[in-house]
Amino acid sequence: MGLLEKIKSHSAVVGVVGLGYVGLPLAVLQAKAGFRVFGVDEAAAKVGQVNRGENYISDVNGAELTQAVSSGRLSATGDFSVLGTCDIVLICVPTPLTRNKEPDISAVVSVTRQLAKYAHPEMLVVLESTTYPGTTEEVLLPILTEGGLKVGQELFIAFSPERVDPGNRSFKTHNTFKLVGGVTQACLTAARTFYEQSIVKIFPVSSPRVAEMTKVFENVFRSVNIALVNELAMLCDRMGLDVYEVIDAAATKNFGFMPFYPGPGVGGHCIPLDPYYLAWKSKEYDVHTRFIELAGEINEGMPYYVVAKLQRLLNRRGFCLNGAEILVLGVTYKADVADWRETPALKVMELLQREGTKLTYVDPLTPTIEIEGRSYAAVEVTDERLGRCACALILTAHSTFDYERIVRQAPLVFDTRNGTRHVKGNKANVVLL
Repeated sequence: MGLLEKIKSHSAVVGVVGLGYVGLPLAVLQAKAGFRVFGVDEAAAKVGQVNRGENYISDVNGAELTQAVSSGRLSATGDFSVLGTCDIVLICVPTPLTRNKEPDISAVVSVTRQLAKYAHPEMLVVLESTTYPGTTEEVLLPILTEGGLKVGQELFIAFSPERVDPGNRSFKTHNTFKLVGGVTQACLTAARTFYEQSIVKIFPVSSPRVAEMTKVFENVFRSVNIALVNELAMLCDRMGLDVYEVIDAAATKNFGFMPFYPGPGVGGHCIPLDPYYLAWKSKEYDVHTRFIELAGEINEGMPYYVVAKLQRLLNRRGFCLNGAEILVLGVTYKADVADWRETPALKVMELLQREGTKLTYVDPLTPTIEIEGRSYAAVEVTDERLGRCACALILTAHSTFDYERIVRQAPLVFDTRNGTRHVKGNKANVVLL
């Protein structure tokens, strides 16, 4: 039976390498669609949790994970040799930046070299990790075909970027448009046929490079617009205007405007990282992506702006940062999501720690954090703690926070996320970004 027949009959065996926020939801989805799925991850803790049916990703339905494991359709291992039994392998490993903000695709390269040992005819390999245009054909293709397998005839290679939005209740993997670009037409057909078994919207493109560029562009678009509104927020602060009122007023326009909102910086797995992949690649073509680099500069400067404004607010009240009790509310990068990768809150707290503030933080989704070698444990919100702090600093607007209470009890609330927008009555002690 050929690969396409195996896919259509759901007798194909699927391997998902990387069981993080992209890989685990994808593995559960494929098991739910009826495929036998092996999850592969070097982290023994994740392997154990999956095999016990324990969910650790908020976007995964715990009952569906348990069902997938108990039915025998999903199991996890740290042994890469299991990929030799797979007909389809999906690579979902991290692609971070180096300290110099250059792409680090070492995990992709390592996994691909491991996979090359077990690659066989009638196998489909799809890279889902976000990366720079050209990675699939310039990096994966040579490694996977060095053993003699012919791409498009025996081995099928494609790129299909993840489009995960943690915490989004409306759009999950199964109902978000899935971009697919194959190295050859046969590769595209194989990848498209596979994803059609579990995802309702497939959008084929002409090549992996187009798919890679599209994914990076999506996040460049967001980065640039967030930087624009962050710069607007700084200007409105200087002019004595409410930036949120300005944005809400602009959003009444029925065409040509999409609202973005300011904050203490950008975080998560995409926006702080992906634009630099494109900026780095552009230099190969003697193009300097000034918008991209300027947006990164503005967004990375927001934690410094937050601390400077907080210092100014305290000075007006006869305090200084050194020795001031600052109660930080929220440290994850996004409201109601237990993910603090690249969160700007940690940079803000790092800067405040250097200034000698007495820091405490509240976050129901992050029990402990470490900042420059110093450990902090989350505290509970009490009237006494709110009342004695010099400032309650809202860095992530979790919906579980009692904003009425925070505004009522804290002498000063510096709200960088507009979390207090629904609080009614006197808000004279609230300062927005």
